[in-house]
Amino acid sequence: MHVNENLVQEIVQEVVAKMQIEDDVQKSHGVFADMNDAIAAAKKAQAVVRRMSLDQREQIITNIRRKTRENAEVLARMGVNETGMGNVGHKILKHHLVADKTPGTEDLHTTAWSGDRGLTLIEMGPFGVIGAITPCTNPSETVICNSIGMIAAGNTVVFNPHPQAIKTSIFALNLVNEASIEAGGPDNVACTVMKPTLESSNIMMKHPDIPLIAATGGPGVVTAVLSSGKRGIGAGAGNPPALVDETADIRKAAEDIVNGCTFDNNLPCIAEKEIVAVDSIADQLMKYMVEEQGCYLASKEELDRLAETVMTPKGLNRKCVGRDAKTLLGMIGVTVPDNIRCIVFEGEKEHPLIAEELMMPILGMVRAKDIDDAIEKAVWLEHGNRHSAHIHSKNIDNITKYAKEIDTAIIVKNAPSYAALGFGGEGYCTFTIASRTGEGLTSTKSFTKSRRCVMSDSLCIR
Repeated sequence: MHVNENLVQEIVQEVVAKMQIEDDVQKSHGVFADMNDAIAAAKKAQAVVRRMSLDQREQIITNIRRKTRENAEVLARMGVNETGMGNVGHKILKHHLVADKTPGTEDLHTTAWSGDRGLTLIEMGPFGVIGAITPCTNPSETVICNSIGMIAAGNTVVFNPHPQAIKTSIFALNLVNEASIEAGGPDNVACTVMKPTLESSNIMMKHPDIPLIAATGGPGVVTAVLSSGKRGIGAGAGNPPALVDETADIRKAAEDIVNGCTFDNNLPCIAEKEIVAVDSIADQLMKYMVEEQGCYLASKEELDRLAETVMTPKGLNRKCVGRDAKTLLGMIGVTVPDNIRCIVFEGEKEHPLIAEELMMPILGMVRAKDIDDAIEKAVWLEHGNRHSAHIHSKNIDNITKYAKEIDTAIIVKNAPSYAALGFGGEGYCTFTIASRTGEGLTSTKSFTKSRRCVMSDSLCIR
């Protein structure tokens, strides 16, 4: 009998890799075989965390930040190797951004009213154990970002990570628990299961000890959370348009749009997914993108092959998501130099590579006759997700009109999309942007419940 040695070797390597992963998992803090056990451990840890002072919680957060910086490259490489998506250099930057700009306990504030009838306080209290669903696009970034905010608020968290990023997610989760232990806090402030599944997710969402669920992912995940009967924070899909009018600095707009679109191979949900350009400047914008920003102008035949490759009857081709432009073009038999960063083309707004959120450096441009037509097309392309949108303009009236009509949680003016996360812009960082449920850019205060404390006819010392 003939034995296929190559096939045998592949099977052996796969088995060894799985054994190594399971061995690493079993040595990690906060990892359990059963979701019920993970929730029980997190509940026990939360009983300790809720009694900790803000200073003690902040010591844990400080440790998480330090460990994230120290392991930024390891986490970045793990994420790319495990999922096949993204850019190592950009992911390193994202981990530093999470470490430096995710709010901690400083985000918690007390509101007070003092008058003739006494003193009333509104304080932010923890929910308890939060259930979190995290994506494969930004696995460790989301785990760490969520952990910082949730623990700072006095909660613990149980994660159901995307199965395609389980090893990276567990490594990040282990760092969080180590940070807590080293700061004198409990183990299991962040927990998960060894093999996350749809069943483990359902157990988490229905468990009586989980009062709040935070989901970062696609529309299906968010819909499931909102149907759970629990309080839900839903960070769903987006299809952010970048509008360019005739008053913009066109050369800078081209640079900003391509930089934002290609950051981490377009994996961030806030990244520019398509352009709507006023007709009078559309040719100039395309010229700058192709001649100065490393974009490849695809022909109609290439676009047809690209659409067939990156899209399937069941949705996006997972092997294409988060891949760089050169790789995507190579899949359709087009060879380009290494400096090609983005694939561009012109089309109608209904073109599948424009209307669908691709999470790839493919950027279609739609022409508009004027600003009103551009706004109408951009609003259609955003599909009512109310997530993110971008505009390049020097006309305040145009910017204002666009912002009101698009009504998104994020709108970036005259900058790359990542400025919204504090990278080259002001403000804090988050990787859970809850457009659908209205919280917007989540932070520590998003994971608290309001408590009113009233002292009648006392403690007013005016």
